[in-house]
Amino acid sequence: MNNRRSFITGIKSTKLSIKEKKFLKKYKPWGVILFDRNIINIEQAFKLTSSIKKIFNDKRYPILIDQEGGRVNRLKNIISFDNLSSEFFGNKYVNNYKEFKFFYKLFVDKTSYLLKLIGANLNTVPVLDLRVKYASNVIGDRSFSNDPKIASKIGDYCIKYFHENGVGTVMKHIPGHGLAKMDSHHFTPIINKKPKFLLKNDFFSFRNKKTFFAMTAHIIFNQIDKENTVTHSKKLIKLIRNKIGFKNVLISDDLSMKSLKGSLKENTIKTFKAGCNLALHCNGNFNEMEIVGNNSPLIDNFILKKTSQFYKIIS
Repeated sequence: MNNRRSFITGIKSTKLSIKEKKFLKKYKPWGVILFDRNIINIEQAFKLTSSIKKIFNDKRYPILIDQEGGRVNRLKNIISFDNLSSEFFGNKYVNNYKEFKFFYKLFVDKTSYLLKLIGANLNTVPVLDLRVKYASNVIGDRSFSNDPKIASKIGDYCIKYFHENGVGTVMKHIPGHGLAKMDSHHFTPIINKKPKFLLKNDFFSFRNKKTFFAMTAHIIFNQIDKENTVTHSKKLIKLIRNKIGFKNVLISDDLSMKSLKGSLKENTIKTFKAGCNLALHCNGNFNEMEIVGNNSPLIDNFILKKTSQFYKIIS
């Protein structure tokens, strides 16, 4: 595992191309992330993940997926989760706690079962961003609540239930994307709130979480760092470590998103300089994958240690 590089890559299609096989052997990314473009059915998806794991001779090799339920459903070619959004479970939590616990555990159990059937072992949930009025709909019903305490509590259940099922979790988008009035896939959101407000509200739901991984937000908090998105901000990453208290592996959000303004090479280098541990690149564009691979360092002892802790959960 020591010779892997500190990045996660997407792939283009439903099976590995010869170029992609060579790429994985050469650059040895820490993990691979799947999207609906990679998944037709359970059998095909399992063949795909098995072929990836075979290259690394590692049955526990990290295979990530954004399987939130609701409209973010990478398994949509297999099953519909349209009504089972985070908002649905947040409302259930408030209106009937007993029912919430029953249904949410069932939802996580069944999701985990499907993920294991296709060979995925790391789900990028919970979304702990708050539901904020007049904000961009990029979060919207992907949020559990506008109340940081409720979002935090459901987040704890999410992490616990997935871990019990042998699936790892990546909470997102730390330290909070809820206030963004723009979609960071296309623009750079700028948040103008004071740190004191943020620590009590948007940042609160991310505290004391027992997940080994968190994904950064590509947004600017200009009262803390006027220049840089969280992913590229030493100040914000220091705050995540010290004030929010997240001490495990920080993964950047997708480096091909338009919120980041530099070249892909610059954006990859800045991600590590700021203090992220792993860089994420999703779109499966081969030239871009090579740029990220070339500019990602080998994994260090910290990532090695945290990966082996994650492996214990999924074994």
